[in-house]
Amino acid sequence: MKRPLIILCILSLLVIACNPKNENPSKEHVITISKAILKDKIKGAWAAQTIGVTYGGPTEFVYQKRMIDDSIPIIWTDTTLYHMMTQRPGLYDDIYMDLAFVEVLDKKGLNASAEAHADAYAKSRFWLWHANQQGRYNYLQGLKPPQTGHWTNNPHADDIDFQIESDFIGIMNPGMPNSALELCDKVGHIMNYGDGYYGGVFVAGLYANAFVYDSIPLIIDNALKLIPAESSFHQCISDVVEWHRKFPNYWKKNWQMTEIKWGDDVGCPSGVFHDYNIDAKINAAYVVIGLLYGNGDLSKTMEIATRCGQDSDCNPATAGAIIGTIIGYDNIPEYWSKGLASIEDMNFMHTQISLNKVYDLSYDHAVETILKNGGEESASDLKIILQEPKPAALEENFKGHALGSRSKVNKTIQFADEQEYEIDFQGIGVVLKGRAWNTDFKDKYALETTEETLNGYHLNVDFFIDGEFIKTMDLPLDFAERSYELFFKYQLPPGRHTLKLRVKNPHKKVYLDIGDIITYQENNI
Repeated sequence: MKRPLIILCILSLLVIACNPKNENPSKEHVITISKAILKDKIKGAWAAQTIGVTYGGPTEFVYQKRMIDDSIPIIWTDTTLYHMMTQRPGLYDDIYMDLAFVEVLDKKGLNASAEAHADAYAKSRFWLWHANQQGRYNYLQGLKPPQTGHWTNNPHADDIDFQIESDFIGIMNPGMPNSALELCDKVGHIMNYGDGYYGGVFVAGLYANAFVYDSIPLIIDNALKLIPAESSFHQCISDVVEWHRKFPNYWKKNWQMTEIKWGDDVGCPSGVFHDYNIDAKINAAYVVIGLLYGNGDLSKTMEIATRCGQDSDCNPATAGAIIGTIIGYDNIPEYWSKGLASIEDMNFMHTQISLNKVYDLSYDHAVETILKNGGEESASDLKIILQEPKPAALEENFKGHALGSRSKVNKTIQFADEQEYEIDFQGIGVVLKGRAWNTDFKDKYALETTEETLNGYHLNVDFFIDGEFIKTMDLPLDFAERSYELFFKYQLPPGRHTLKLRVKNPHKKVYLDIGDIITYQENNI
């Protein structure tokens, strides 16, 4: 059933009465929204996010540094949602990560600590990658937030992880971007820092504003006010906005200019010197391209965000969810919504939460947050005190570091082999890719834990640079507990160095794979 037009008109009049020019609100501005409409927008956000990730799932990272050509169809049917939820549940990692934090708030309250959030996700058994997995490893090794996400401890600090799991924060903070920022600080620094953190802050800001405004440029501009102007994230998104003004009908031109200026990753060891790019700001740029050129149309928004390539499931999920927030659940076109009923009672992988349950949880959290921030509740309405966005503190990852080189090592150390290995490199930073494996498990991504086989065995490897001991890497064989990189060290003196590793506790069923070595040079710009 579609929402009666009169209700939309009443809401619009209430907002206009408080803010007649649709300008940025000051902290004194208040809006009144009916509980029914708030719930409908929250449902629209979660439902459209689920639709978006499902729609873009088949092309995720298939198209790198290239757009998906218009001649290539992106298939959608009324059974697509059911098929993907039942056959590819791992696709929804960005949602089940959201839900892990929602569950913490449900159990421990809105004031749950950063450590409570870190503990819940770090001790979970679901699969993680990039900044999430390195943050989990860091926490299990004894680091606490924000050090778990800091770039000197996490080479993936600029990656997209927090950007794709901050949705719940924006959804529970309608019209309250500063309140959203407070929760972002707790959760986002568990796994990210700098631009990676800003990606989540920006997305939370998009949601917070999408509850109040229907102007896409205004929503983006207000969300961008949460990001310090000096940051490269802010500069990247500002470029996309400016190029939209210059080329309002040519999203592909915008994509090309964005790719030329911002399309090379610096941090992520999986992406540097490759076409693969999971950097937060370039994928956020694709979200913004989808929003600006989609002109409020859900179908067009998701298609453009998907055809931008790279993380093409998460980007339409984010862009689509912002449109879903604006229009609400009842106004999601039937073409997209006709398969929702078949999955809304299914729990997402690794959770006990379904869409129907999170609709209610997020609504309850939103009401509680509104009241916590000075709002008021009546039988049918809520008054929200709108917040003027204030920027987060400036954070910069890999400062002074420029990419040097990437070369293959392809060395395997096994029991009875030499237990030491040396390699020379030039620069001020180094990352060594690799991992410890159990020979009993041919499938590196096996769900079964290897800890039972080897009684919790962890391979311990000492690392030295120029003869000086740096650290011991504790390398679990368990996929859920693994370190994402074998070794990394930044902020070294410039010049030539020797990296040496020494296996401390070899085991006949364990081998150490050493992949690529990545170096960094001084960046004097």
